Amino acid sequence: MATMRMNQAIAAGIADEMRADPSVVVFGEDVAVAGGPFKTSDGLLDEFGPARVRDTPISEMGFVGAAVGAACTGLRPVVEIMFIEFLGVALDQLSTQAAKFHYLSGGKVEVPMVVRASVGAGLGFGAQHSQTLETWMFATPGLKLVVPSNPQNAYGLIRSAIRDPNPVVVLEPRILYSTRGDVVTGDDQVIPIGVADLVAAGGDVTIVSLGAMVRTVLEAVEQADWSADVIDLRTLAPWDTETILASVAGTGRLVLVEEAPRSGGWGTEIAAHVAGEGFRHLTAPITRITCPDVPVPYGKDLEFKFLPSADYVVAQVDELLTTGSHPAPWWVTEGFR
Repeated sequence: MATMRMNQAIAAGIADEMRADPSVVVFGEDVAVAGGPFKTSDGLLDEFGPARVRDTPISEMGFVGAAVGAACTGLRPVVEIMFIEFLGVALDQLSTQAAKFHYLSGGKVEVPMVVRASVGAGLGFGAQHSQTLETWMFATPGLKLVVPSNPQNAYGLIRSAIRDPNPVVVLEPRILYSTRGDVVTGDDQVIPIGVADLVAAGGDVTIVSLGAMVRTVLEAVEQADWSADVIDLRTLAPWDTETILASVAGTGRLVLVEEAPRSGGWGTEIAAHVAGEGFRHLTAPITRITCPDVPVPYGKDLEFKFLPSADYVVAQVDELLTTGSHPAPWWVTEGFR
C-alpha cells in the first residue's frame, strides 16, 4: 500500500497494464515528455519508451481516429483529451466509428481503446474548460463510461477500462487529481465496470452520486442529523441498477447529486428507472440536486455557488425528509428562474 494523489494512481494503473500487456500504448498532447498536462502519465515515457508513449500534434480528430485504427488492428491505445470540451472535434471518431464497429462487423471487430479526459469545475478554468459533458457519451450505444471519485478507484477503473474489449471513456474530475489516499495496487484491485460502491450506510435516504460529488455527499452526511446509503456509481454506462434498487427498497427515498446542469443530466435516467421499477418502495418524490442551466461561472464565488455544496445537500435532504415534498432548487427559491 502506498499513499498517492489521484493523478499518480491513474499513472500507476496505466503502467501496470503496460507491464502486463505489450499491446497497450499511450498517446495524446504532452503525455510523453511532460508526463501529461496533469501528470497522469508521469514516468511512462522513461519506462516504456517513445514507441509506446507518444506526444501528438494538437489534433484530437487525428489522434482519436488513429486510436480507433490501432484498436481495430491489435493494439490497446489509451488516449488523453486534456479537457473534455476538446473531444467535441473528435466525437465522430468516438461515437460513430469506435462505438459502432463491433456491431457493424457482426461481432468480428473489437475496439479496445480508452479515451481519458479531465472534467469538472471548482478550479477557475471558466465556462469552456469546466464542464463534465458525460451526456455526450451517456446516450451512445457501444460506449462504456466510468468516472473515478478517489485514488483507489481511479487505479482500479483505469485498469479495467484498458482490459475491456470495448471503447471506454474515463472522465477524471480535475479537482480530485491532487487528493491523496492509500492505494493498494495489483490485479485483485481491478474494479469491474458496471458495479457501484456503497460507501456509506444509513436508513433514511439513498443518495447516489458520481465523481467529485461523492466527496461532497460524504461531507454532507457527516454534518446531517439523518443517515444515508451513499452510492458511488463509478460507472455511468452501464450503471448498476440492482444496487440502487436494493438500497431504495430499504430507505424509501432517492436523491441524486450531479455536477451537471439540471436539464438532461444523468440523474434523469436513474430517476425514471427507479420510478418505474421501484415505485412501490418510494415514500417521497425522487429528488435531483444539480447545477443550474447556465455556463460554469469564472468568478470564484459564483463558481462555488454553481456547484452543489455539502450545506446545500443537507438543506435539500432536510426539506425532503421534513415535508415529504420535492424541494425547489436554490435558483428558484432565490428568484433566478
